[in-house]
Order: sequence, then C-alpha cells, then structure tokens
Amino acid sequence: MSSKRVVIFAGGELSPEYFNLLDEDDFIIGADQGALFLISHGYTPDIAVGDFDSVSPEALQDIKSKSKKTITCDAVNKDLTDSEMALDIAMDQQPDSILLLGVTGTRIDHSLASIQMMTRALQRQINCHVMDTHNYITLTGSQAVINDLGYTYVSLLPLTPEVSGITLDGFQYPLTDATLKLGQSLGVSNKLVSSSGTVTIRSGLLLIIQSKD
Repeated sequence: MSSKRVVIFAGGELSPEYFNLLDEDDFIIGADQGALFLISHGYTPDIAVGDFDSVSPEALQDIKSKSKKTITCDAVNKDLTDSEMALDIAMDQQPDSILLLGVTGTRIDHSLASIQMMTRALQRQINCHVMDTHNYITLTGSQAVINDLGYTYVSLLPLTPEVSGITLDGFQYPLTDATLKLGQSLGVSNKLVSSSGTVTIRSGLLLIIQSKD
C-alpha cells in the first residue's frame, strides 16, 4: 500500500520542532545521523538507511534495535549519498509527497546535491520539498500553489539554464509570461500578498524558496 507522505530525516541540521510536522500516517525514514536523531527523541523510523560512518558502533546497534528495518552499506564503496539512498527508498513507497529534513547545513555540496535531487522526484510526478529552520523549497516544472507558511520572502531561482512563461498570482511583485535565466536575481525576495499564491511556468524547472532571516 502506498503512503501519502514520506518524511526523511537526514544528518544535517535538525530541530525537535520538526516533530510537530508529523502525521501518524507518515512513513518515516532516518538517514545516517537522522535515524539516531529520531530514536533519541523516542520516534521509530520505518526504515533507517546509510553507511552510519558518523555514529558509534553502540549507536548503530541502538538504531538497528529501535528501527523497523535497517539498510546499511559500505562507507567507501558507494555511489549515492545517504540522503539519495533515502530518497530512492522514499520513491519506492509511491507516495504523493516527500518532505526532506536535515539535508541542509554546513556542507554546501550536500545541500546543493539534495536540492538538485528533487528533480528525480519530480520526474516521478512526486511532490518533493526541502525544509529547514529558515527555508522551505519547492520545485516545479508546471504550476505550484505556494501557501503562507510564516516565511518572509518567496524567491524564484531557475534550476535549468532558462525558465520561461513565468506568471505569478497573489504576489507583491507580479510577473506575466516572464523569463528567468540562470544567474539572474530578478526573482529574489518577492512576497505573498494573501494566504497563498500561484506560480505557473511554461518550460524549465523553477525553485521556489520561501525564506526568513
């Protein structure tokens, strides 16, 4: 049976506040230290996955005993990050959406890789979001409804060399059939003017980043 939403806790920046986002029907995956974070706060991952090179042998045994299922791999001979392994498992659940937590932090390479891998979920027609304390990121290749989640700004950044046909409804600075090219900052720091707004594009892939200081 498919799950409506999969929530991934990875090993980046995590907050106990994230537990307020969980529904009892969520399928929960802990990637590496994300699994340790979950069990340390009394939550049981449906699946724990990773090379677990950043946890002690004792902590790994704890993860294995307190997770419904654990998938381990070699820390050296692997082609995917722990987060991408978790994403693959999440997509196999055939969910309506995937929420990625703890995939941003001090390692900008990991942060960028995690944002870019959202394209893989989009190819499977699965809504995928990245969230941390200051940002909520959505990727669209067609249309997205952006709800006011308490963030200050909404920025639009192309993930492809060009995004065309951008039309905004419900924003302080409207756009109609506009084009954004990679490297341009025209779409930075817009704002919603009501409880929600709509972003529509004709071609390309567009990151929609809700953020606050």
